[in-house]
Amino acid sequence: MTEARTLIKPYQPRRVPRIEYLDIRGLRHKLTRWDAVGGERQTNDEPILLLHGFQDCGTTYQFLVDCLPDNWAFIAPDLRGFGGSDCRNDSYWFPDYLADIDALLAQCLPTGAPGRMIGHSMGGNIALLHAGVRAERWRWVVSLEGFGLPRTQPTNAPGQYLKWLNSIQAGLRARSIYADADALAHKLLERNVLLDPARAAFIARAWTRPLADGRVELATDPWHRLVNPVLYRREEAEACWERIIAPTLMVLASGSEYLSRIERDDDLLSMQKCIRNLAVARLEGLGHMMHHEDPAAVADSICRFVNAQK
Repeated sequence: MTEARTLIKPYQPRRVPRIEYLDIRGLRHKLTRWDAVGGERQTNDEPILLLHGFQDCGTTYQFLVDCLPDNWAFIAPDLRGFGGSDCRNDSYWFPDYLADIDALLAQCLPTGAPGRMIGHSMGGNIALLHAGVRAERWRWVVSLEGFGLPRTQPTNAPGQYLKWLNSIQAGLRARSIYADADALAHKLLERNVLLDPARAAFIARAWTRPLADGRVELATDPWHRLVNPVLYRREEAEACWERIIAPTLMVLASGSEYLSRIERDDDLLSMQKCIRNLAVARLEGLGHMMHHEDPAAVADSICRFVNAQK
């Protein structure tokens, strides 16, 4: 006997997006676009690039887009191996995301004028790295808790390689399967009390794809769950951050499970030393998934930052 669950009506978008598919470096990528509506928009303003976090997808930026100005246009790719984009069915390497952005810019934001970029978590890390490597390409950058990983030591390398080899031998874990998207929505609500039920239902549908038997599975490629054999070298990330010239906003959430770690390791202080034009906004009472929990508060921080650049 299955447990009875309350059906949840999914969030209804205020700005309806359009979906496109594009070949990016040999993989078919899903793109979610929100066109600018109303207001004045400069003809040379390219869409704002939205980069999602680990196991997320571009579509769930819907909540934040609905709270940002209508005359801003957006484009949100599902990064390789996530959401509706193709999987590699092999290991994933972080530099590929930078090359994917280059290819996406060439096809979708081709004018070469300085662009704008918002990234969450892993997407924020990608955004900051690209903003340093292609410094002239960006007008401003917003990172929603994309502050990198803990520092590592070279002596950790043998153990990291061993973990990776053992995970390869053990084989991939199967994709998570749920009775339906509503079952996943209830799981999300159990894990995050700050999440609105309608948004949870929307996210659950964005994160899953249907199976032939009526159930759904997470769309994330299981290869993403493998241990990375290459150590995260924060010194290399900081060298990239030092090259950022665009005004940059880091948004932190007081209830984030990651915030205590960066404060303990003085990561925020080192980031402020590296990025010459860094502003920091702290949102009280929110967690790491801040753009899902309270998109209006996140949008307000972004708008204040952007308006300060004028």
